[in-house]
Formats: sequence, C-alpha cells, structure tokens
Amino acid sequence: MNGSNELRITPVENKSDLKTFIQIPKTIFKDDPNWVPPLDIERRLHLSKKTNPYFEHARWNAWIAWRGNTPVGRITAQVDPLSLEKHQDNTGFFGMIDAEDNPDTFKALFSAAEAWLKAEGVTRARGPFNLSINDEVGLLIDGFDTDPMFMMGHAKAYFGQRVEECGYAKSKDLLAYIVKTDEFEKPRVMQWLLDKAPETITVRPMDKSKFDQELITLRELFNDAWSDNWGFVPFTEEEFKDLGQTLKLLIASDLIQIAEVNGEPAAFIVALPNLNEVIKNFNGSLLPLGWAKLLWNLKVKFPKSARVPLMGVKKKFHNTLGPALSFLIISKLLDNLAARGVQEIEMSWILEDNAGMNGIIKAIGGKVYKTYRVYDKDL
Repeated sequence: MNGSNELRITPVENKSDLKTFIQIPKTIFKDDPNWVPPLDIERRLHLSKKTNPYFEHARWNAWIAWRGNTPVGRITAQVDPLSLEKHQDNTGFFGMIDAEDNPDTFKALFSAAEAWLKAEGVTRARGPFNLSINDEVGLLIDGFDTDPMFMMGHAKAYFGQRVEECGYAKSKDLLAYIVKTDEFEKPRVMQWLLDKAPETITVRPMDKSKFDQELITLRELFNDAWSDNWGFVPFTEEEFKDLGQTLKLLIASDLIQIAEVNGEPAAFIVALPNLNEVIKNFNGSLLPLGWAKLLWNLKVKFPKSARVPLMGVKKKFHNTLGPALSFLIISKLLDNLAARGVQEIEMSWILEDNAGMNGIIKAIGGKVYKTYRVYDKDL
C-alpha cells in the first residue's frame, strides 16, 4: 500500500494513464475562476500519435506525479529532430507542467523529464512547449486575473517560482496584447507608407472554394515570414493540413486575410473566435448539449472576443512594405471582427524583442495584458 503522502512518478503508458494525465489540471485549477478546462476530446487528439502529425517527426514521453493514489502533477518531454536540424543547439523540450504547490513534486517531475531528455542525447531543456513551438508556448507569469484565450495557456502564480527552483532560468518572454475594437487607432504614418508605395497592394479574404491551394499559400507565407524568428520550426505539410481542418471548421473566410503586392502573396493574418468563452462551463465535455451550444455561438451568436494566432509578412518585404502590409491586414481584420460584435482581440504571442511588431501593435492601441515565459536549463 502507498502511504497517503508518499510521492511517486509513473510514466504514461496506456489509455488509462493518458486519461488520468488529461484530467489532472481539473484538480490543480479547481478553485481558479480564470481557468478554462480544455475539451477532453481535443486533448486526446492532440496527444495521439494517430491524429497529431507532430509525432511523425518528434518523440515524446509523459509522467504523472502521485501522492498515494491521488494524481497531483504531470509533465511531458519532447525531442524534435526538425528543431535540432534547424537550430543545431542540442535542445529538447518539456511541456504541460501542472502540479500541486509543493517543491518536491515539481523537482520529481522535472527529474523524470530531464533523465529522459539526457537519454535522448540532448544537453538543454527548454519549455514549456505543449508540445511544439507551434502549439501553446510559455508559462504564464503575469496576467492571472483574466481567462486565457483559445489555444493559450494558464498557470497558477506559484508555477514560475517552482520551475526556477528546479534550476530553470528565463530564455525569452512572450507577450499577449489586447486590442479593443472601439479603441483601435489607425496611425497616420501607416497610411502615409501605403500612399507612398509604388506597388499595387490588395487585401482579400481567403477563397474557400480553392481551400487546398490557399492552404499552401498560407503555409509558404508563414514558413518564410517566421524563418528567422527565435525557436522557429517550420510547419510540415501534414501539420498545416491538420491546422487547416481547424481553420475550415471554425473560421469564416473574412477572418483570414491575405495581402498581395502586384499579385504576389506578401502577408497574411488569421483570427480565431475565442471558443474559451463558449466552453468555459463545459468542464471539458461536449455532452450532452455542448456541440449545439458550440455551433450556435460560432454560427449565430459570435463570441465577444477573438485571438490572432497567425500572422506574417514575407521576408523580402520586411524592410520596405512590412509595416504598411502589417497595418493593412490588421486593420481589415479588426474591421471585420468589429462588424461581428467582437469587442476584444488578443494578438499573441509576440516575442518581447520583436521591436517592429511590438511597435505596430502599440501604435494601433494594443496593450500588453499577459506575459508568458520560456525557460532554459543546461542538463
């Protein structure tokens, strides 16, 4: 028999373990009014090798912390050959760190993850990534008093201290801005740049009648625009197809805007309705009436908030038309969201040292309201 306070760590090895792993946050955050339980089915799909194309190129493992027979924490570890090839930094990742407020629990979880990473041959751990840099990234360190937007993480205030006690130090902060549609500003300098541009610039919505072709355009724009960014790992074709199915299901054409310069795709932006508004009280389940409520809110009663998770300007335009293109697609998108009754738009995440993008968002009235931190540790 396990003593009531005995701490042990076990790997996730079967469906029962995975179910326990997915349910742990419901205990950790049960008294947090700002936590939004993700949908259980979405988490299962995300962590399934059969449905998540991330696992076609990455390896992972996961662990559960127990006190006696009660699960009190969890963590994952990942190694991605695409990231190793891109950055040549011998870095692996941890993610999905949620645990009770006890230093021993955090240390035991990190010990398990780090031992696995070392056995995989990496010499640095970075995270949290849930599971890749193209998913939920960073640990919330500021902004605990508001709900997270869809596909963004949440944390308890003690998480950061506990992670640092395990030897982790700041690698990079990621910023989430809030833009209120009734406070959106159109800077004169941006319009001046557009007026001075000799090229013909047009902005159009995604053409869903050519969905597969448009998806290729978006992937090429994203992978080009982000290629020099910190931590960047390109979307594979299968990963972007998987993302595309989400976009097709959740997003109307006018919430994906593409800018073209003389007919060449040059920039894009995507907005997601904030499903967290809808699912907050579902407790992770779509049954019995969750599906109907979800569809109602998407088709009839659009959420009052939205998030911009994807945006990019082709590198060849960064130092010329970049700011003007960014402003143009943001402006068009925000107008469309305002017309749907959206009052707040989160733009996230933005690297703290991305001076250009931070400057543009501040210029249109955006304010930082959440900060997420990525940590590093040499193993």
